[in-house]
Amino acid sequence: MATQQYITSNVEAAILARIIHPERDDLSREAAQAFLQVGLEREDLDRIHALVTKNQEDGLTLVEKADLESYLRLSSIFDLMHAWARCSLKKHS
Repeated sequence: MATQQYITSNVEAAILARIIHPERDDLSREAAQAFLQVGLEREDLDRIHALVTKNQEDGLTLVEKADLESYLRLSSIFDLMHAWARCSLKKHS
């Protein structure tokens, strides 16, 4: 399941990259700084770590697999937003 999950995440990330264009530098300084503040809370990061560890042992339930896939999709979105923000901040510096 981990392989299929990874493939799905890559397809979604590619689609999101074409929508968001993280290489652009057109955000205002304020917007870029705000984007960099968006992310997962410590509780969620701990949950991801637990799920990934359990996944490596092939011990995830179907619900846990769905949770991990959701976290991976959201992480891809945050990564793209943060890349866009960093490119924009570079322009403003």
